[in-house]
Amino acid sequence: MKWAFFVFLGLYVVAFLLFLTGTFGWFGQDEDALSGVFLLPLGLPWNILMDRIGVSNLVPMLLAPAINLGILFWLWKK
Repeated sequence: MKWAFFVFLGLYVVAFLLFLTGTFGWFGQDEDALSGVFLLPLGLPWNILMDRIGVSNLVPMLLAPAINLGILFWLWKK
C-alpha cells in the first residue's frame, strides 16, 4: 500500500502542476481550458458524485484526488 500511495501522490502532483501550467500559461504554454483533464480520472468516483449532487465547480475537481489519497494513506497506516 506504501507504493500505491506514493505512486498516486506523484501522479497527483504532476497532474496538478500540468493544470496550473495550462491554466495560467506558465513557461510560455498557451492557456488551455482542458488542462485539468488529467485530474479527472484521479478523482473518480468523487467527481461523478459531486456532479450528480449539483456541485459543478473547479474546487471539487481539484480536491477529489486528495480524498482518494487520504483513503490510500489510511489503508497504508491501518
